[in-house]
Amino acid sequence: MKRPGHVTSGPYAPPPPRRALHVASGGSRLYTEIHGPEDAPAVVLAHGWTCSTAFWAPIVRDLAADHRVIVYDQRGHGRSPAPGPGGYSTAALADDLTAVLEATLAPGERAVIGGHSMGGMTIMAAAGRPVLRERAAAVLLCSTGAADLPAEARVIPLRTPRGRRRAHRLMLLSRAPLGPVGPVSKAALKYATMGAASAAEQVEACARIVHACPTGVRGGWGRVLYGLELTGGAARLDVPAEVIVGTADRLTPAVLARRLASVLPDCRRLTQLPGLGHMTPLEDPGAVASRLRALVTAHLAEEKAAEAPSGEKDGAARRKDGKAKGKAA
Repeated sequence: MKRPGHVTSGPYAPPPPRRALHVASGGSRLYTEIHGPEDAPAVVLAHGWTCSTAFWAPIVRDLAADHRVIVYDQRGHGRSPAPGPGGYSTAALADDLTAVLEATLAPGERAVIGGHSMGGMTIMAAAGRPVLRERAAAVLLCSTGAADLPAEARVIPLRTPRGRRRAHRLMLLSRAPLGPVGPVSKAALKYATMGAASAAEQVEACARIVHACPTGVRGGWGRVLYGLELTGGAARLDVPAEVIVGTADRLTPAVLARRLASVLPDCRRLTQLPGLGHMTPLEDPGAVASRLRALVTAHLAEEKAAEAPSGEKDGAARRKDGKAKGKAA
């Protein structure tokens, strides 16, 4: 019997969504989940290469108590079917993100949008789209880069950019099966994608997700990553932005995060997490969730308060005052 593409218990197991739907985007149907209260501030999350909605499980658990959290499977990942010929491109990633925003947000509603790795590249690819400009209150770009990935990656630590580019091309375009999740494959995955201090349950959760990605999908999107050039997109992303990177990230090293921060028109913060690798939302969910919360507080909380009818605002104020008095007593 095939093992599920994620762990099924513990803090890294995906929580059940409040609602699930399929969003049409071109010829694709994107599996999408909505978690948390219907009237709460919205956070939309795009996962990375070889991952799925399950990757965001600890972030969803953290945020969904008081945020509406929307996650979706990129084309070919998780429960979204693989694209046909010509379906692998940064334009397709942008199409899919804008389709999810339009399908899940109310008219005129804005959200904080977070992307990890290829998910961050998705946001950059969509920077010129009117939908993103209208819907994004702020963005979090996590463990990602805009260009030069194969030359700067350190999974295969050759001395020259040319040598690394050639070696990482083989890795990115490979369609070889990863094999079963076991001690050897987990050790290899931990080396390539996570920090040395990652817990065994984190490595297990990551391995289950990555190994579930179809080999053809992995190679198809790997080819896109090999030729990635989104510096222009990053330069057009004129919304408040933050960047997060692990200092031990071998796939998208800190040099790429610093370059990205330097071209973003409105970069508010670059956070470097000591000792963490590429899978920062799994390695330190609290750090990533706290930055998303901060962006919501800074850029969405006042909007939600302004939208509420005056009676609701008065009631909320009375409830808050009552809680404060209760604590004081």
